[in-house]
Amino acid sequence: MIRNGHADGPRGGEAGKPQSSARSPEKRRREIRVWCDGCYDMVHYGHSNQLRQAKAMGDRLIVGVHTDEEISKHKGPPVFTQEERYKMVRAIKWVDEIVEGAPYVTTLETLDKHSCDFCVHGDDITLTVDGKDTYEEVKRAGRYRECKRTQGVSTTDLVGRMLLMTKAHHSTMDNPDYQEHKDNFGKGPGGHSPWTGVCQFLQTSQKIIQFASGEEPQPGDTIIYVAGAFDLFHIGHVDFLEMVYKQAERPYVIVGLHFDQEVNRYKRKNYPIMNIHERTLSVLACRYVSEVVIGAPYAVGKDLLDHFKVDLVCHGKTEVFPDKDGSDPYSEPKRRGIFRSIDSGNNLTTDDIVQRIIENRLQFEARNQKKEAKEMAVIEAMKRREQEDTAQPANL
Repeated sequence: MIRNGHADGPRGGEAGKPQSSARSPEKRRREIRVWCDGCYDMVHYGHSNQLRQAKAMGDRLIVGVHTDEEISKHKGPPVFTQEERYKMVRAIKWVDEIVEGAPYVTTLETLDKHSCDFCVHGDDITLTVDGKDTYEEVKRAGRYRECKRTQGVSTTDLVGRMLLMTKAHHSTMDNPDYQEHKDNFGKGPGGHSPWTGVCQFLQTSQKIIQFASGEEPQPGDTIIYVAGAFDLFHIGHVDFLEMVYKQAERPYVIVGLHFDQEVNRYKRKNYPIMNIHERTLSVLACRYVSEVVIGAPYAVGKDLLDHFKVDLVCHGKTEVFPDKDGSDPYSEPKRRGIFRSIDSGNNLTTDDIVQRIIENRLQFEARNQKKEAKEMAVIEAMKRREQEDTAQPANL
């Protein structure tokens, strides 16, 4: 059971910070504005963690999102459209503003245009189509900050899991099929890049605490419960949760996440693509979610409803699979008259995303190998520079 906070709405205040009336006029006037930018294609908890770290460096976080055209030019075709990507980024609770169609190369002009003090990026490297560092100008000007990249997740890895169609990612990474994926999909002929390659995600209690802010429901809140896999957390989930959030004036939305084995029972194939730890962080990053139940029971029964004092249970238009005994998992909330079917107007499912990837498999594989080749060239250049710098004192 993990409680979550909101970046805006009824729980928009930042806990532990003094109220503005207690600050000096100078501090009230001087707001630190932080800039982040990126493709944010197939948004995952690694993106959210970067934005969480960036927001902690200032007061207001402005996120620039590139267009489909820019991404195709420099990296290859995106999985999601720019409109889908704009909406996904807006749903991340640490984001205050987004800038649609931000340029691929970050310049001082962009920072000044949006009144940002500096920009933040992970400790990997982003290159243009001709292999240049997209942050070179702001680095030279001293208006660049770095945050730690989240180990164990990348768009490359997630795409690979979809194409691989094994269950290795559910619990262990020592499956020989997964090792082959690590060796082939995230690796070009010139070597292995530490930024594009695949590595294992290790969940920690500290990471969960960083994503959750622990607010209790307050008197007058409407406690709404939803449950599911929420796999590859995507725009279909966001639209559904936003609609759930709008069901009450003061909503407190609890998301029950099913364990990997339970999801695989009713979804089959190699689902879930993301394991329970990864799905937990993805859902916690959403601004419409107040709390997450890790490993929620499949049947929404009396004990769960009474424990959380649930006022309303919602489900989308996706198919409701029967429980192991063939019963309806929502029979109890229906009996109480608190079940509501929600139509978000978005029919996108995890299956649809997987289909997009499969249909464009060769393009994505080529994109990742091209990206890694550029990264390896930069790494080799950095190594040569270090060797030259080390050799110079010896020659003096």
